[in-house]
Amino acid sequence: MPLAEDRLPTNKNTMEGLSATTTTTDSDSIKGQSKSDCDNVVTSETKLAEPAAAANDFLEKVTDVDGLEDTNYKSKIVWRNVILFSYLHMAAIAGVFMVITGRVMWQTLVFAWFLHILGGLGITAGAHRCYSHKSYKAKLPLKLLLTFMQTISFQNSMWEWVRDHRVHHKYSETNADPHNARRGFFFAHIGWLLVRKHDLVKVKGAKIDLSDIESDPVLMFQKKYQLPLGILLSFVVPAYLPAKLWGESVLTGLLVAGFLRYAFTLNTTWLVNSAAHMWGGKPYDKTINPAENRSVAFWALGEGWHNYHHVFPWDYKTAELGEYRYNLTTAFVDFFAKIGWAYDLKTVPKKIVEQRVKRTGDGSWAHDDHHDHHHHAPGKAPWGWGDQDIPDEDAKITHTLFPTKDE
Repeated sequence: MPLAEDRLPTNKNTMEGLSATTTTTDSDSIKGQSKSDCDNVVTSETKLAEPAAAANDFLEKVTDVDGLEDTNYKSKIVWRNVILFSYLHMAAIAGVFMVITGRVMWQTLVFAWFLHILGGLGITAGAHRCYSHKSYKAKLPLKLLLTFMQTISFQNSMWEWVRDHRVHHKYSETNADPHNARRGFFFAHIGWLLVRKHDLVKVKGAKIDLSDIESDPVLMFQKKYQLPLGILLSFVVPAYLPAKLWGESVLTGLLVAGFLRYAFTLNTTWLVNSAAHMWGGKPYDKTINPAENRSVAFWALGEGWHNYHHVFPWDYKTAELGEYRYNLTTAFVDFFAKIGWAYDLKTVPKKIVEQRVKRTGDGSWAHDDHHDHHHHAPGKAPWGWGDQDIPDEDAKITHTLFPTKDE
């Protein structure tokens, strides 16, 4: 949903003597404390390309992001987002009322569920596994399908989704993590979209490599037209298509196949950021927050095996096992691999997984003997395949399924 607030907020603990003021809708300027400071301030009304230079210079030097859990940090509420998300959920509740009182045609319910699966797979198979982690590659027909489905989900452009997710993996559970679960369930679930981003999210996110996304004309086209296309596919079509095809009312189509379906897809996606980072076993690495959560895996189409995923983010299954019952996304990718649309599927050999379990697991797997811990420090965790921080030994042993030359 294109509501995330990107402007750099003021942090008194890390930006002493600086305060941020808005000069345009998308940019901030810095008020200095002296004339010499003011000489360096950009006062143009034109849009600034980056956060204020003074704040940027300071934050770029910060490497110990795990140590910057400043408890006195004050988040600035984005009231526009609060109002829009509140309206969305109230409309969704109205949709639920219509369903339970029998006012919705069964065709509309099936259509709403179909749109949910399409949008959900656009996130899980597309934005997440294919593009954020590069765990497999898609040929043009699948690339177009994934982009179409991700647009239905209306969760920002593919470019923005990938940027936020890569920085999440790189700096997981620190102030540079957009939905840092150490700030509580509500923040990790939806709260992060209701406030301005922490300083470190903006600065560290600007350093994430997105060259693969920016060189893709399909994804750049979607980035340019995501808002009108998203509104069309996520709300206009669900409202009017049921009315045209089987006589449903436009209002019912909008409330059920539009708002209710959209809110449901959002919340199942958000559960991966919140519940799967707080509750569950940690058979692969007990030193990190992400956990194995079967319920989240079911509702999020296979994205709940989160302890494994944060240890091996380049595995296309996002899980050790590819059991389709709890991993519909893996079934989706496997199908398209078999017909030749998906290729270069990355997966980690069982032997390597077992060795990692013995080293750092919590004993909930088949083994309970532990050795010295070995995990990635904040800022050194790989976001997926192609990241320079993947250990050489892990890269060398990774298996590639359905290898095919790029076209």
